[in-house]
Amino acid sequence: MFEYDFMVNAFAASGIVAVLAGVVGYFLVLRGQTFAGHALSHVGFTGATGAVLLGISPLWGMVGFTFAAGMCMGALGERLAGRDVAIGVTLSLALGFGLLFLHFFTQYATQVTALLFGNVLGVSGPTLVVLATLAVVSLAALAAIARPLLFASLQPELAEAKGVSLRLVSTLFLAVTALAVAACTQIVGVLLVFTLMVGPAAAAQNLTTRLSTGLALAALFALAQAWLGVTLAFYTDWPTSFWITALAAAVYGASLLRRR
Repeated sequence: MFEYDFMVNAFAASGIVAVLAGVVGYFLVLRGQTFAGHALSHVGFTGATGAVLLGISPLWGMVGFTFAAGMCMGALGERLAGRDVAIGVTLSLALGFGLLFLHFFTQYATQVTALLFGNVLGVSGPTLVVLATLAVVSLAALAAIARPLLFASLQPELAEAKGVSLRLVSTLFLAVTALAVAACTQIVGVLLVFTLMVGPAAAAQNLTTRLSTGLALAALFALAQAWLGVTLAFYTDWPTSFWITALAAAVYGASLLRRR
């Protein structure tokens, strides 16, 4: 299968995104903000469809909208936790606007399907460069805020008393999450972002409480699911996103049994 350029690009893209999603997703699960991460993907869908309407690349529209939404959500600080109703309404509204934008450009049905469910086999060389850049920037930013982020996630009251700005940490982290979400949608689509962002991280946290081991396991699980999913899709002709999702569910289920 590596005789085909599109398969080489698929493995490279899925590998880059999987590692990024595993690491960022670990902190997302740790902070209890998984629903907020899912909402960012729907906002990204609106940005992508709006960009198509304006004649701009959907990827850049998605990156721009998710980054702006992540900054706005992060400004709520720790108050974001527990606001499921507000986040759910925002999520639905964003998806509704995306459908409205598509109403004016119905000829992009194939592109919409790729946005909703991903199309890793269609990743081009330039898109691969963009994904790699997003991953490097996101991981570098996450490494820079890792210590205060961990402190604020585990002991927010104590962290604030020690001078850590919870609002700033939350804003920076959700901005990084937004970039990771935009990258993930290129692989599994808007509707299945949970597959790479949450599944591997949750499984890792079921197996260990050590930070370094948990981060490594989350990245490893996501990478294995992505590459095995692409391989199975090539040999079965079934959708890649289905295989990645099924593998994520299997790994998470196995982690629950192991935990018990």
